[in-house]
Amino acid sequence: MLRVGLTGGLATGKSFVGQVLADLGCLWIQADQLGHRVLAPGGEAYQAVVDYFGSGILREDGSIDRNKLAEEVFDRPERLAVLNSLVHPPVIRMEEELIREFAAREPAGIAVVEAAILIETGSHKRFDRLIVTRCSEQQQIERALRRPGATLEQVMARLRRQISVEEKARLADYVIDTSGSKEETIAQVKKVYESLRRIAS
Repeated sequence: MLRVGLTGGLATGKSFVGQVLADLGCLWIQADQLGHRVLAPGGEAYQAVVDYFGSGILREDGSIDRNKLAEEVFDRPERLAVLNSLVHPPVIRMEEELIREFAAREPAGIAVVEAAILIETGSHKRFDRLIVTRCSEQQQIERALRRPGATLEQVMARLRRQISVEEKARLADYVIDTSGSKEETIAQVKKVYESLRRIAS
């Protein structure tokens, strides 16, 4: 069973690439979705996050307002580090459980974990191969600003916090350039998949 990390800079097309790999038969795990689960009421990180950041981050129904939580850590690295220390361990445990279940079903399968800060947290070392998505910074900004509620200030702050795409690409086994058409990106993903398939089998 081959374990593959999928990362890249903000808005460089990680999820698009992940979806193509899933369509080709890989197990696709999105760390961000697991993050939503551990922060939901009753989730593993919920109470610790509320205790640390206070009830001001809660909606009326008791759920965590992720925009308010983002404001709490915006340009405050020490608070972001605390949030990551509360959220990442349970997310990683869930990833590992999903990979174990998949490996039992598909011993020669390919499990792909998509995460934005895989390299920043050192988690990329948990994987057999690393895929990095990239495009120009201008494209990153334009794509990120299309997301609901995104502001230029927040986008630039996130870009500053992340390791540069060039540095990430140097650590990658495969680099997928998403600056062209979707068809061009899909063709690159298929080549990477064929290489992974040869390694996994």
